[in-house]
Amino acid sequence: MKIAFNQATTMKHSTLKKDLELCEKHGYELIEIRLDKLKDYLAENTVEDLKTFFENNRIKPYAFNALEFINFRDEAGYQQIKDDLKFLCDIGEVIHCKKIIVVPTFDIGDHTKSQIKEETVRVLNELADLAQPYGAKLALEFCGYPNCSVNTFGQAYEIVEEVNRDQVGIVLDCFHFHAMNSNVKDLQNADANKIYVFHIDDCEDLPVGALRDHHRVWPGEGAIDLDIILGTLKEIGYQEMVSIELFRPEYWEWDVERTIQVGKETTENVVSKYFQIE
Repeated sequence: MKIAFNQATTMKHSTLKKDLELCEKHGYELIEIRLDKLKDYLAENTVEDLKTFFENNRIKPYAFNALEFINFRDEAGYQQIKDDLKFLCDIGEVIHCKKIIVVPTFDIGDHTKSQIKEETVRVLNELADLAQPYGAKLALEFCGYPNCSVNTFGQAYEIVEEVNRDQVGIVLDCFHFHAMNSNVKDLQNADANKIYVFHIDDCEDLPVGALRDHHRVWPGEGAIDLDIILGTLKEIGYQEMVSIELFRPEYWEWDVERTIQVGKETTENVVSKYFQIE
């Protein structure tokens, strides 16, 4: 299992350049690059600079995070999604990063689950058509909040199955899985090849529907049954990667290097019980 770093964990006070240098120092294999941090980086650097860094270091790019709110958009909003997708595909061609996380929309009104499925399948197919010439893959990330249009693993997996394309898969985030009480049986029945990205985190012990990003804590320090998630992933044959992703404001105020180091240590401590760390 390869350990990755998601830039949300140091979002407030760090940069792509700093995260890359410190993740390399502390032995991460992979990084998920945030779209906003990438644009900030390219304001002062070139894509070739980024390519050179990856060529000369151990750490490699794994995914871009994220195209947000892809379904139920107005024309202008949807065009921005498509423009950002092309931007990421172009960058990915240069730095060899071929996975793009896509996030469903919140607060869509009184749409039924069947309408949500139909709309999300439509959008994923259209975006996949645009990404296909680049060899890029899309990973749908359900969000475990009551007001997110796709908020459980089972719902998201059903959508991905309906799309039925080799280049469309799912993000499994432990926090989101726990937050809306996703059914572990759905994970047990999943095809491991459809899990494109695995986010690890933990959280405070709040009721279903009450958790929000700022309640996340380091893996092993909260209420999520990480053992059952990791054990199930091992049973179904998943072993690709695991990425530490937290949005906790308290951790954003830490020294960036400390955050990156603790993220690596806590992730390895939990994951190594089930997987060999590369």
